[in-house]
Amino acid sequence: MASDSDKVPIIDISALVQYVGTNMENDEGVREVITSINKACIETGFFYVKGHGIPGSVLKEVRELSHQFFELPLEEKLKIKLSPATGYRGYQEVGDNLTKDVPDMQEAIDCYREFEQGMYGHTGKQFEGPNLWPSQNFQIAMENYVNLCKGLAKTIMRGISVALGGLATSLEGHISGDPFWIMRLNGYPPNLPNAKNHVGCGIHTDYGLLTLLNQDDNITALKVQNRSGDWISAPPIPDTFVCNIGDMIELLSNGIYKSTSHQVVNTSHDYRVSVAFFYETNFESSIESLDFCIANYAALEKPLAGARAVHEHGCS
Repeated sequence: MASDSDKVPIIDISALVQYVGTNMENDEGVREVITSINKACIETGFFYVKGHGIPGSVLKEVRELSHQFFELPLEEKLKIKLSPATGYRGYQEVGDNLTKDVPDMQEAIDCYREFEQGMYGHTGKQFEGPNLWPSQNFQIAMENYVNLCKGLAKTIMRGISVALGGLATSLEGHISGDPFWIMRLNGYPPNLPNAKNHVGCGIHTDYGLLTLLNQDDNITALKVQNRSGDWISAPPIPDTFVCNIGDMIELLSNGIYKSTSHQVVNTSHDYRVSVAFFYETNFESSIESLDFCIANYAALEKPLAGARAVHEHGCS
């Protein structure tokens, strides 16, 4: 039986990051990391990662650039406004994003993996188009950050695959060998005395495989629901990512791992920024429980699709 935790565990994944090859289960240091990941995925679905290899200066830069953008006058921010015509890429005003039909007290820039016109047929047409950036320097920094996050997410996914009893590459190929991704730059206004709603992002689980969250160092706003149903805080720890598994991992693992409900409530008097990177399946994947996860359990019901449901992505 899974035990509950009153805090989100911290995992040093440096041995996993530094390992070269696919036989990672034979390396003692990597096995220790995988054991910790397995425990965290069972008990909380959330964990901090340190030793990830991405410089703290890079994490700080993307947060600072996000702050600078959100400080601009509204008319400037609206120059990259999100709409169906932009492929749902770009800026959303405070309250535009809805979680379970309730406006979230956040503003954001949404970015998706860019792909060629017609690549995903009629289904992908609504998401076609380039990402919208306020400046070239902003674009360069963010695209570099995305590339680093893609590599890190792939590495963590390999650890998860081995933890579940598969090969390091079992979750690649037709599942995530050509992964879709989403990045959301979130801005949460400070707590105002007369505000009717203080919830920056309502209760939800993340739809995809894995989320990497880079949050401001000075504000605790992310809350995670543990297996007992209690809400625990995930305070910022400098130079770490908060990592959580999504609904697709719950399905692939046949429920061995479960995606975890979480929300954002900024009760501070300061503006909060977080940068959420969502690592998804291949866009046209059809996802079902893995054979090595259903040997002793009935398979869970198969959903309609993998990353095609990107409109359901969350925020942290």
